[in-house]
Amino acid sequence: MLTPVDSAIVSWLLDSDPSLRWQVERDIVGGPENVWQETRARVAREGFGARLLALQDADGQWAGGAYFPGDFDFDGPEAADGAGQPWTATTWSLNALREWGLDPSALGDTADRLRHNSRWEYDDLPYWDGEVDCCINAFTLSNGVWLGVDVEANAQWFVEHQMADGGWNCEWESGSTRSSFHSTLNSLKGLLWHERATGGTPATRAARAAGEEYLLERRLMFRQSTGDIVAPWVSAFTSPLRWRYNVLNAADYFRDSALLAGSLPDPRLAEAIEVIRTQRQPDGTWSQGAHMPGRVWFETDEPAGEPSKGLTLAGIRVLNWWDGNSVNL
Repeated sequence: MLTPVDSAIVSWLLDSDPSLRWQVERDIVGGPENVWQETRARVAREGFGARLLALQDADGQWAGGAYFPGDFDFDGPEAADGAGQPWTATTWSLNALREWGLDPSALGDTADRLRHNSRWEYDDLPYWDGEVDCCINAFTLSNGVWLGVDVEANAQWFVEHQMADGGWNCEWESGSTRSSFHSTLNSLKGLLWHERATGGTPATRAARAAGEEYLLERRLMFRQSTGDIVAPWVSAFTSPLRWRYNVLNAADYFRDSALLAGSLPDPRLAEAIEVIRTQRQPDGTWSQGAHMPGRVWFETDEPAGEPSKGLTLAGIRVLNWWDGNSVNL
């Protein structure tokens, strides 16, 4: 079965901020590289990218902190359950700029400024050394290789902290011995960024393969012990993604991994792909889910219940890859 993409949907997606438009031009339209690269270069000069760059602090950080804003009260109401992680600090801002396709040269000496000025809220550790949370370390690994920082020790950290079942869990320091879907996917993304940039090492490539197997053995959404769906969040799609796992997020990762390797989709993705397909609306879009709560600099996608350009881009991209259909206007 091929994935139909109506020309009106393509036009709607193209009428977007440069951070999304260039991906539509590359992944949906299949346009020439010079066209989408020209659009990608606009991320630094206009729209979301330019707005976020303008919010950077003089010391290289955003919101005065590494993972949390400098004014965050860990004992206050914002830290209460359900209040939401703020998304304005340095790591989240770098994640957004990287995912939007910003050319790292637009950040100038940011990497050096962060080396001198930014410390993790955990134990006051130096920014580029990472800390103990594997999701935070995965973001640091991705952002580090993107900005040209030597983060090889961070990459090796994932080899040393991989669990026996092949995945990772941010709660390992608290004694957890079983991997987490969320932590494993974020770790895999960091290792994939590292491998694309450097080729990886035999140990990091093996760790990434084992982490992929952890998710594939569970068909991206099932408990291995019982065969039950692991949790409702596997089918809760939201843009922007932040750190949360869902099968669309995971399938988009496996697409990137397969493209790097030049391999075909793993058949164990089939049930997850059908979840993605069934969430497509009659008009060809995917609807925005409930936003993850927390402070933001500005909104970058639609309110819950509205057609989401970010999710629609990802949904079409994944289904086209799975169905072997690059463009079908």
